[in-house]
Amino acid sequence: MKNLFFILFLLSANIFAQDISYNKKIVDTLTSPFFWGRGYTNNGMQKAAIYIVNEFKTAGLKPLNKKSYFQRFSYSANTFPGKMEVILNDKKLLTAIDYIIAPGSQSAKKSVQLNKLDSVTYVDENSEIIISLKKKLTWSAEQMQQKNTIIELDKNLFTETPKNIKVNIEAKFIKKFETSNIAAMVVGTQVPDSFIFITAHYDHLGGMGSQTYFPGANDNASGVALLLSLAKYYAAHPQKYSIAFLLFAGEEIGLLGSKYYTEHPIVPLNKIRFLTNTDLAGTGIDGITIVNATIFTKEFALINIINDEEKLITKINARGKAANSDHYWFTEKAVPSFFFYTLGGITAYHDVYDVAATLPLNEQADLQKLIIKFNEALQN
Repeated sequence: MKNLFFILFLLSANIFAQDISYNKKIVDTLTSPFFWGRGYTNNGMQKAAIYIVNEFKTAGLKPLNKKSYFQRFSYSANTFPGKMEVILNDKKLLTAIDYIIAPGSQSAKKSVQLNKLDSVTYVDENSEIIISLKKKLTWSAEQMQQKNTIIELDKNLFTETPKNIKVNIEAKFIKKFETSNIAAMVVGTQVPDSFIFITAHYDHLGGMGSQTYFPGANDNASGVALLLSLAKYYAAHPQKYSIAFLLFAGEEIGLLGSKYYTEHPIVPLNKIRFLTNTDLAGTGIDGITIVNATIFTKEFALINIINDEEKLITKINARGKAANSDHYWFTEKAVPSFFFYTLGGITAYHDVYDVAATLPLNEQADLQKLIIKFNEALQN
């Protein structure tokens, strides 16, 4: 009997070891130049969606709506597909390292003198070019295009007084950017009309010009990897309830994919027993934080009991309601939801340093086991 338990333990350990290798492959792939930051240029987001659907098909998952894995929708977006050159005080700056372009900026091709507006702001005489000094450069996405061009400088790297600047920046406003949420499922064996949802966003920031992109390893290739690994597990181990896997576009530009889904649900929202959203799942040295823990207290107590029994995550912190990821719109529609993110380790966020090579993925196996045990308990 002891030998049997030992063999089962080894088999279980091997499953999770294989999953982490798979997770690493997903992160390495999604952060590669081919996907160009999973954003708004070079068809990055569309390429990522096709890749994810192929992973679902390979694992044997079916579309949630029985017809297509894609839930198509659109929104406006300001993009930077081409030229991206900034020369300040006759020194050529490195894109996304020395400077970033504010995401709502318009195109600009000119050379101007700069005047000091305040201690961190410099402008040309028409306020068309604005220089802003920042302690840290972090980029985002924007739905609107403004009437000037804002260039943010890393004040730690550039200590000279900005005097003159030459720019050649190409911005392109897309009124109707076409994209898709992705939805797949494993049909429940006993109560197929009740659902456990596992969600993550697959989009990131894309590219700033034709030469620079933001890989988005932790945010959120790590969450996609965890979700796809769980999809493989559940495809091989169907549950009492149906398990749905939902990946959102448009998170980085304002939680637009999850908002669209809650307004156009494929399955009724009241059929969702619980939703677990994963974002920033690549570290975990200092534990995790769970958003909505103070709202869904019974479920938070349950997940802590499981974690204590299995000795998985070093610490689970409780946080209240927050509109900081795609769980939010589900919470607003009265769907019981958690959003967890990992703590400690690398601090790269919304910059070009969020790369696969430095992302440890050290708690992905434990997170996967915690989610599996939690979902088992919810169904029982």
